[in-house]
Order: sequence, then C-alpha cells, then structure tokens
Amino acid sequence: MFADDSITTIAIIVLAYGVAGLLKGALGLGFTTACLPILVLALGHKESLALVIIPSILSNIMLMREAGQYKATAKAFWPLYVAVVPGVIGGVMLLNALDAAIPTIVLGAVMLAYCLFSLVRPQFRLSDATARRLLVPMGVVNGLVNGFTGSQVMPMVPFLMATSIEAPKFVQAVNMVFTISSVVMFFGLSQAGLFSLEEFWVSVVGAGIVYVGVAVGTRVRSRLSEATYRQAVLIFLAGLGASLIVRTVW
Repeated sequence: MFADDSITTIAIIVLAYGVAGLLKGALGLGFTTACLPILVLALGHKESLALVIIPSILSNIMLMREAGQYKATAKAFWPLYVAVVPGVIGGVMLLNALDAAIPTIVLGAVMLAYCLFSLVRPQFRLSDATARRLLVPMGVVNGLVNGFTGSQVMPMVPFLMATSIEAPKFVQAVNMVFTISSVVMFFGLSQAGLFSLEEFWVSVVGAGIVYVGVAVGTRVRSRLSEATYRQAVLIFLAGLGASLIVRTVW
C-alpha cells in the first residue's frame, strides 16, 4: 500500500481519519460514511475497506457509552443484529468475487441515496408491528450492502428513523449494528485476504486520531448551527459519492 508514495498515502489516511472522527463526534454521522469515500478515491476500494474497520469500532463504542440503554436496545433489536451477520458474510463474498469497479459504483449510489434522504427527510412512520416484521430482512439487506461496499447506513438509518424509537436508543441501536457489522467485516476481509498486518497496524494507530476527532467534535457540537452544518456536510458527501461513480465509469 505504501510502496509508491508513502508520505502522500499516510497524509491522506490521517486526513480521512481526522475529518471522519470530527464529523462523527459533531453530528453523529457514521464514521465509515465520511472516511471510506475519501480513502476509496485515493487508494482504491478493496484497499480502503480494511482501514476503516478498527477506527469505526472505536468511534461506535465511544457513542454507545454516551447513549447508554444497552440492555433495552439489545432486547428490542436482537433479530436485527443476528440477521446482519449472514448479510455481511454474503456481501464480502460478492466483493471478493466481482471486479472492484462494481462495489465502488454501488458505494457512490448508496451515498447519494443517503444524502438525498437526509436532506429531504421524508416524514413517514412504521407501526411497531410492521417494524418488528422488518427487523430480519432489514438486517440481512444492510449487512449485504455493508459487506459489499463498506457503507453501513443504508437502509438501516431510514428504517430506524421511521420507527417510534427514542433518540438515545436510536443512537445505541445504529451503533450496535455498525459495531457488529464491523467485527464480522474484520473476520470476513481477513479470510478473503483483504486485511493485512500492515493495514491492521495503520488502523490501530489511526484509531488514536479518530479518538481525538470524535472527542473534539463532541465538544464543539453545542456551538454549531447544526442544521446548516449538516446540510453542508451532506452536500460534500454527495459530491464524493458522485465522484466515485464518475471516476469509475469514465
């Protein structure tokens, strides 16, 4: 990974970790959502996936500790968490079998869909009974998308936002899904030969950068005009998603 231009590569990784950690702390935005497209544009898709796993787990745990309600959330959403596992495994198998251009284009499309949803924020609600019936299929689909592209937010975030879940439990539920997915991804990528010792140590060192970024972002959260800042970040992420598609296709 570092053979051609190690200084430039390390600088890109540090930048991606720092920006993603800051946004995670300030907005609760998924770490992988912000970090992965920057890395993919610079390093390539399969080369980037291993670099986001350990920092993602760390940033998720930081927010999970803040949100609390572990037992209540696990009791309510355990079918979702179980269903994520085979989905991620299937996604990693597809990733390893197909050309890297395909998951990159899908990642760009997923990012555009997420940004559009977050900007429009359509008002729709699922009944508790319907939400319970959708837990397993939603977990499988989200795991499949995660394993194939590295993105963790679709369709999980819109689904949970459409339920009657309270804000702290929402944060806990989302980050539990992200953490479980990341752990399964770690083993899946390792088995597929996409997670090397070099990438492991880069991720471990980078986790410190992410920790600082999340801590700083959490402190400045109250000082932000969150609505304006969030819109600007989402437009930026949409631009990254479009860039992934355009660069890969053309």
